[in-house]
Amino acid sequence: MQDYTFLRELSGSIGTVFLVLSFFGFVLFAFRPGSRRIHEDSAEIPFRHDDKPAPDLSASAARTEEASQ
Repeated sequence: MQDYTFLRELSGSIGTVFLVLSFFGFVLFAFRPGSRRIHEDSAEIPFRHDDKPAPDLSASAARTEEASQ
């Protein structure tokens, strides 16, 4: 039974170390120098077509319905 207890504690420690190293790897990957352009591009997605408003779908549907009559 001592072997099982030892292996269980060892696997828990190894799992914790693996998860902590994975976390730091993900953080370093996100903050690497080459990723600034990608993150800035992703942040600008909602504002890409800010120069003109999106078309009103209900108005265009009404115009299409009037044109078909």
